[in-house]
Amino acid sequence: LYMTQRKRFDMKQELENRVQRAVDNFMQGYGCCQSMVAAFCDLYGVDDTLAKKIGAGFGGGVGRLRMMCGTVSGLVILAGLDCGQTEGNDRAGKSACYKVVQQLVGEFKKRNGSVICADLLGLSGKPLPKPTFEASARTPEYYKTRPCAKKVESAARIFAEFLEAKDLDEQKGCLAQS
Repeated sequence: LYMTQRKRFDMKQELENRVQRAVDNFMQGYGCCQSMVAAFCDLYGVDDTLAKKIGAGFGGGVGRLRMMCGTVSGLVILAGLDCGQTEGNDRAGKSACYKVVQQLVGEFKKRNGSVICADLLGLSGKPLPKPTFEASARTPEYYKTRPCAKKVESAARIFAEFLEAKDLDEQKGCLAQS
């Protein structure tokens, strides 16, 4: 029993460190999706550089278009890494992954009110500025006026909770893919 409790404590601390790593990544200038994927990528054999490249285009609600929040895109990418099917005709595997994606995205929406970048930034109902591909300068003012670091933390915590629940009961999450 002690070893089981110790393992749970160690895992909980490891996952909390990953949540903090996601936030730290964002505060170092990485996009919201990059921050998420890079914090967990090593669990799936993906190196940090590749993870940041995979997540690079999703920032700002997909290329600054203010559509789906990059942290939510990060959740979807991580779900795919965790349980995505690798055979085209594996409908059961695809369905299992879709179920996890819907659970993760639904939990983000429940906790944050939306999965849409524009909504999360308080831009809904207002004319959106003309999209630009120019990345915003990451200044102290930028971080004060944006909820993004909190959204990164929220999404990372949701994924950490998913991993913890999956570890506690292997019936949760996706079927093991080999």
